[in-house]
Amino acid sequence: MASGKPNILLITSDQQHHSTLGKVNPRIHTPALDRLCDEGTRFDRAYCPNPTCTPTRASIITGMYPSQHGAWSLGTKLFEDVPTLGQMLGEAGYFTSLIGKAHFQPLASRPGMESIECQPILRDLDFWRKFHGPWYGFEHVETARMHGDESHAGQHYAIWMEEKGLKNWQDYFFPWPPQKTGRPNYYQRSGIAWSLPEELHYSCWTAERSIAQIERAAAESRPFFLWSSFHDPHPPYIVPEPWASMYDPDEMEPGRLIDEEHEGNPIHFRKTQEKDDEWWKEARRGEAIHGGHCHLHTEKELRKSMAIYYGMTSLMDREIGRILDSLDRLGLADNTIVVFTTDHGHFLGQHGLIAKAIHHYEDLLRIPFLVRWPGKVPANAVSESIQNLVDLAPTFLTATGKEVPGAMTGVSQLGTWQGSEPARAWSVTENHHGTRHFHFRSYVNQRYKITVYRDGQDGELFDLVDDPDEVRNLWHDPAAAEIKCRLLHEFMQATLQSEPMRMPRIAGA
Repeated sequence: MASGKPNILLITSDQQHHSTLGKVNPRIHTPALDRLCDEGTRFDRAYCPNPTCTPTRASIITGMYPSQHGAWSLGTKLFEDVPTLGQMLGEAGYFTSLIGKAHFQPLASRPGMESIECQPILRDLDFWRKFHGPWYGFEHVETARMHGDESHAGQHYAIWMEEKGLKNWQDYFFPWPPQKTGRPNYYQRSGIAWSLPEELHYSCWTAERSIAQIERAAAESRPFFLWSSFHDPHPPYIVPEPWASMYDPDEMEPGRLIDEEHEGNPIHFRKTQEKDDEWWKEARRGEAIHGGHCHLHTEKELRKSMAIYYGMTSLMDREIGRILDSLDRLGLADNTIVVFTTDHGHFLGQHGLIAKAIHHYEDLLRIPFLVRWPGKVPANAVSESIQNLVDLAPTFLTATGKEVPGAMTGVSQLGTWQGSEPARAWSVTENHHGTRHFHFRSYVNQRYKITVYRDGQDGELFDLVDDPDEVRNLWHDPAAAEIKCRLLHEFMQATLQSEPMRMPRIAGA
């Protein structure tokens, strides 16, 4: 392995609540992630740049906010000509690879917005046998688009299942084209033990193929950047045994709605609690308002869902442990930066909400974030320094000695990871969820969070110290007018500080 260049192993889950680490929650079993906590630093104030998949995943590899790189919502595309972290590290001699979930492109294709992450291409295995990149700067890719038993299954994961002898893999997934069962039935599914053989679960595939890329880089004596992108614990809540029965639903404690907590919030908060939720109707007309199905779930279903969610996380954790063990076996651990995080958080009943939604609570915006780099990053440490996933690309570039392009608007956190002063005092999360509704942003500092909407007079202001559960919205409180004014000023300054500088000024005119 080339000396002086650290390897980079980025491990992500999908839609993982920040509390689902054994180190902070003894109810859940995550020995591999706990090991990273012991051997590195846990950052408890890490945030996503957008609480949905495509925008945040694109931000991870571009170092830009969704409003800047263009993939502003689900159902959009990161265009292939946008400069990426993988491209820059590849130019520096790195072997770059992505294994697992990508979700850089939508589940539909049209002229000018062509997608290979849509049907029928997803199940065209001849296409995927020939396609392994380059793609978005990754020299080698093996990817899969589905969650659980969704009908989007296919791609390299399906090829792997067939190679393992499961020729009838389609029997374990929803059919394509999908049956006309109605989306509410899909979202009501909870607490399911999956009949798929455990050893053929996609978490096992992600780990096995990730290890293969590490072994390839070692054999070729090349530094590597590997993104091991796990799919779980994103719904649907389904996992093989023994993980499906690992946790007792009766011992689960899902979040809940506190009486009248939405009375001071914008109207769409209250709408989620109505039996005939109009936002859910909007979602079913194609606007994709996630989280609008809160009214479809009972307390019993929530407990079952939470038990399976924990089981999915524990299975994933076991497979993460296999990847970490491979670094030890190959003698690469000391020269490898390992980062574990997720793309965004999750609701399991908190504030009466489900899954991901259009509500910027800490449950959704704040994420687990662990960093290990032996001898460089403090071990067994906990930091309150604010992180944002938009900072990953510039930080990795700095760690490898590469210059950070002016177009990247994240900041390098390398010094912060190594124990110095915080690189940022605030974080911004964008949300431009649909063409007709919900265009807003949140600014958070060490104490407060403020959310501003493009239209209307409503907003949110929470004191995260005095009100950590975010049940008292101070937006319309006259006593909070001064702090609201100060936060709006800070928010505007943060916006100016986040402007991309795609080119230098080289002359007076």
